[in-house]
Amino acid sequence: MTDQFDPRRHGQGLCTCCGTEPADATLSCESTPAGALTAGEQRLKNRVENALLRAILPRPETRRAFLRAIGGATAAAALAEVFPVATAVEAFAETRTPEKKKLAVGFIPITCATPIIMAAPLGFYSKQGLEVDVVKTAGWAVVRDKTMNKEYDASHMLAPMPIAISMGLGSTAQPFTVPAIENINGQAICLSLKHKDRRDPASWKGLKLAIPFDYSNHNYLLRYYLAEHGLDPDQDVQLRVVPPPEMVANLRADNIDGFLAPDNIVQRAVFDGIGFIHILSKEIWNGHPCCAFAASAAFATEMPNTYAALLRGLMEASAYASKPENRKQIAEAIAPANYLNAPVTVLEQVLTGTYADGLGGVKKDPDRIAFDPFPWESFAVWILTQMKRWGQVKGDVDYAGIAKKVFLATDAAREMKEVGLTPPSTVSKGFSVMGKPFDPSQPEAYVNSFKIRKAG
Repeated sequence: MTDQFDPRRHGQGLCTCCGTEPADATLSCESTPAGALTAGEQRLKNRVENALLRAILPRPETRRAFLRAIGGATAAAALAEVFPVATAVEAFAETRTPEKKKLAVGFIPITCATPIIMAAPLGFYSKQGLEVDVVKTAGWAVVRDKTMNKEYDASHMLAPMPIAISMGLGSTAQPFTVPAIENINGQAICLSLKHKDRRDPASWKGLKLAIPFDYSNHNYLLRYYLAEHGLDPDQDVQLRVVPPPEMVANLRADNIDGFLAPDNIVQRAVFDGIGFIHILSKEIWNGHPCCAFAASAAFATEMPNTYAALLRGLMEASAYASKPENRKQIAEAIAPANYLNAPVTVLEQVLTGTYADGLGGVKKDPDRIAFDPFPWESFAVWILTQMKRWGQVKGDVDYAGIAKKVFLATDAAREMKEVGLTPPSTVSKGFSVMGKPFDPSQPEAYVNSFKIRKAG
């Protein structure tokens, strides 16, 4: 699909130094000898040179003809004779210096946080001039409160959480932002092995099922799945909030019958011989968002260079994680106790998509988890429809306005270009959940189309 982030297309159709489209590109990397500048310095130099040439020759066709005639290197040399390009580059670089370099970023120990975690040991933060301490945190309410209280500068959050925080749901209202999605797919419904013969969800009445947090796509996807099979999730089953690190222990102790949770939690239950994979979340909605990189709007406003540098580091980490050949290295990097504290085998099964299902089978699905950082506004609209469907919000909802304010697609696109990636050309798209199409321009009709929902 042309509107999806695809690491195989990084840089295609763009000037590799300045990230501009061919119709607007002016100078290329040939203007500087190979190895003379870092990639970041080269991008800055070309931006300055491009701006100068556009000012001198404002018509694109004239610029292209001029460059064809004399070449980029000659043009750059000519500009340098009449304008202090090097001085301008230094001044521009200074304006981009992070206001704060030592940062604390919270995370929950799940594979959904892969880009946030791996960016520390694999050097993606330091490449942006940042010293980031990624801090393992016990649960979602804790990570929310520490970020709101500024103990964390930014954090790993479930994609619906910044929306809830911004609306004052479950906490005091505080404007929050999602400039990047951390992962898509990467969850599953896991049941205790004692239920291996109860594969029809219509037979699950009375089961105790865990979710990580009320404001989570785990909650909304599980409710959706149950309702599509005729069960009212508020009447026919018990939904319990259990922090992901505690889910396997609760399953072993028979406190719960199953859960919809991140794949490393699910795969650990399989590894320990106490659970099986009923269905992957991608089989409910392929391409659904799960977790996000989140920060307060105040942090983004007061420290714009730091915010942008963090985002660039995460964009590059996401691109690296998107390549299958890097997944085993990443599994080793995030396995230690200060990160996920999980067997490398478990993480490899999640990240490579070749995994045991807990019922004696081995399955292969390279898209079991993926890393697409673009925060589609339509993702936020869908989340809001589920908040409305299940009574978390009531009355009129400004779906489009909230989505645009929290899910910062424009910021994401800008920083993706900065690191040589190709963002989508639009900020919203339609998709289907369990075969039911979702039109983000008709959210209220979508809510009202469900037979099973909370009144009001």
